[in-house]
Amino acid sequence: MTTYYTHLDSPLGELLLTGDGSGALGSLSVPGQKGGRTVRPEWHRDPAAFTEATAQLRAYFAGELKEFDLTFRTAGTEFRERVWAALDDVPYGGTTSYGELAARIGASRAAVRAVGGAIGANPLLIVRPCHRVIGADGSLTGYAGGLERKRFLLGLEGAL
Repeated sequence: MTTYYTHLDSPLGELLLTGDGSGALGSLSVPGQKGGRTVRPEWHRDPAAFTEATAQLRAYFAGELKEFDLTFRTAGTEFRERVWAALDDVPYGGTTSYGELAARIGASRAAVRAVGGAIGANPLLIVRPCHRVIGADGSLTGYAGGLERKRFLLGLEGAL
């Protein structure tokens, strides 16, 4: 399968968007992201394949968009896909804890660490809002893109 990509300048740095050319977004990475993607020589640059995603991201960073309406194509275990889908239900300007997210998907309290692992493996930073997940005590905990970026995104959304 061919991977297509484009870059988008943002307040978080140059974002890397990837997909399979179908119009679905497969990943969104920020520079230096833990587990983030980097362009490979066999990938094809195609900004036109990401027209809708880039328009929505620009509107989001301008404070004009509160909910993304994009098609995603990710590959994860059934558990990770459930966690990632639950992230979509955390509203703009809101936050949730790892434990609350675990309960939302019907996982036990013992699964909180696994939920955290799934969130850390989220391939779609920003558009699948893992930045809205915080510690039970309200602290800003891990974020693959770095805590400064998490703080920025929550501030943009008025959650801080």
